[in-house]
Amino acid sequence: MTYLELLAPARTADIGKAAVDCGADAVYIAGPAFGARAAAGNSVEDIRDLCLYAHRFGVRIYVTVNTIIYEEELEDVRKLVQDLAGAGVDALIVQDPAVIEMASEAGQIAHASTQCAIRTPEKARFVESLGYGRIVLERQLSLDQVRTIRDAVKAEIEFFVHGALCVCYSGQCYLSEYLTGRSANRGECAQACRSRYDLLDANGKVIVKDKALLSLKDYNLLHRLEDLADAGVCSFKIEGRLKSESYVRNVVTAYNQALNALIEKYPQKYSRASFGQVSGGVAPDLEKTFNRGYTELFIDGTRGKWSSMDVPTHLGEYVGEVASITRDGIVLRSSALDLSNGDGFAFLSGNEIVGFRADVAEGHTLRCRVPEELRVGTKLYRNISAKFQKRLEASAPVREISVSLSVTVSPDSITVTAVSEDGRKVTREFPAGTDSARDRSRMLEIIHGQLSKRSGHYSFEVTDLQASGTVPFMAASFLNGIRRDIAGELDGMPVNAIALKAGAISSASSPETLSYKANVANSRDRALYSSRGAAQIEDAYEITHRAGAELMRSKYCVRHELGLCPRQGKYKPEPLYLLNAGKRLRLDFHCAECEMTVSDI
Repeated sequence: MTYLELLAPARTADIGKAAVDCGADAVYIAGPAFGARAAAGNSVEDIRDLCLYAHRFGVRIYVTVNTIIYEEELEDVRKLVQDLAGAGVDALIVQDPAVIEMASEAGQIAHASTQCAIRTPEKARFVESLGYGRIVLERQLSLDQVRTIRDAVKAEIEFFVHGALCVCYSGQCYLSEYLTGRSANRGECAQACRSRYDLLDANGKVIVKDKALLSLKDYNLLHRLEDLADAGVCSFKIEGRLKSESYVRNVVTAYNQALNALIEKYPQKYSRASFGQVSGGVAPDLEKTFNRGYTELFIDGTRGKWSSMDVPTHLGEYVGEVASITRDGIVLRSSALDLSNGDGFAFLSGNEIVGFRADVAEGHTLRCRVPEELRVGTKLYRNISAKFQKRLEASAPVREISVSLSVTVSPDSITVTAVSEDGRKVTREFPAGTDSARDRSRMLEIIHGQLSKRSGHYSFEVTDLQASGTVPFMAASFLNGIRRDIAGELDGMPVNAIALKAGAISSASSPETLSYKANVANSRDRALYSSRGAAQIEDAYEITHRAGAELMRSKYCVRHELGLCPRQGKYKPEPLYLLNAGKRLRLDFHCAECEMTVSDI
């Protein structure tokens, strides 16, 4: 049996709890420091609280400690790792090798972050040899590449399935550091890939002006979970540690339903990695959640239109064209959407996105303050559905662990054996008094009905009810108390959580020469790589800021996206250049590998 895990992001502990309620098998969240999203930190106490909540369902909590670590930070990181272990964290997501050594010292499982840039079997085997129990793969891989890596290692495989995409191979992007001094490897990415650039040829001629040429659409593999599971992925990861609670609820619900459908299709092959069934909530709609348009990227080993260069942020669902503009609003030609008061709208004015809210929506008419840039014929989009947001906020789902009850009734007592879906077992006998029920059959119906209810986060169902002789009278309050007592006893027992795979250190050799792309930033890293055979080790780019460095490498290709690839018949010789705020970046095209690089000139 393969256990499949839906892994959800959380900016805060409360969002983490919402993800649990919506069906996540695991949640990843940042601690107070050293996470790759510096704006998403949480205290150790908040993480402890989240662990207590999640562990009721066997849901795992992973904490990101996935920045590169400077020498003077080593002791602070060691203390944090110890504190997180004490808070009940199930695993750490790690980039810097120094941290995995600290995790091992604290008895903590470590997962290799996508920041480790794992995209070949050789790199996967080396990373696994450091002691990681799971490796998180690069996103720009095909199913065949994922399968090849799966066959090369024993570690679990985690793969992103939804959310924002880095244009660069993860962990080896130095563009933000070069342009702004804010390092992506230090959790401070300035999102330079979402900025607008001019594209110039070698003679300085402008080919494209003012476009977000490095901005990708968002990932969406909702309908590819079966393919990924077949390729060996066991953890399906949603991006979004800076996203809102409504985003997390909507996306987790969609993927929870898809994963349940996959398991229903192959019940002998797959199972979920946690416990509890989700009921209630709102039907998910991924089009109503922040996205830049969706792509499946390179999952089939082929290229498509991956860029969101025209709209590097969320534009929304297409509404229709503006037919006329009145003093107090807008009239649309038509709309396929059900519009409502408070909806948010957006449109393109040149290369800028302009947004506004509708105070009142009546059919095709929007009463609102009309933006100056709006014109008749403009295409309008809805980026906030007020009705959908209200439903999300008002209809929180409920997650409950099923408990089967075997009940035996004697003339003076009732014995209940409870077995939860995770295998905890409780047997209790309760004295029932001496008064006999006037209607034996009706009393048994009441016993069945009152015990087959909910208590706390448990859903009880009587699956076997036996009675010998006379049946004592039992009040509803007495039976409810039995159910609450059983729930309390189950709470006092740890959930039989499905074990995470621990890593094992082995003796794979390091390459003899390590460039700045190895992100070596402290003495523990250097000692580890030296012990594995590395003779020449460059310092991380953040330390050296070496001139002429390759700042980014990607499967994405600007030339291909614009139809200027030699294979497309409209060849544009290299190099090309990106220009932004007076800074020039060189683009080179490596056609044998089908990759593009961005370099400091």
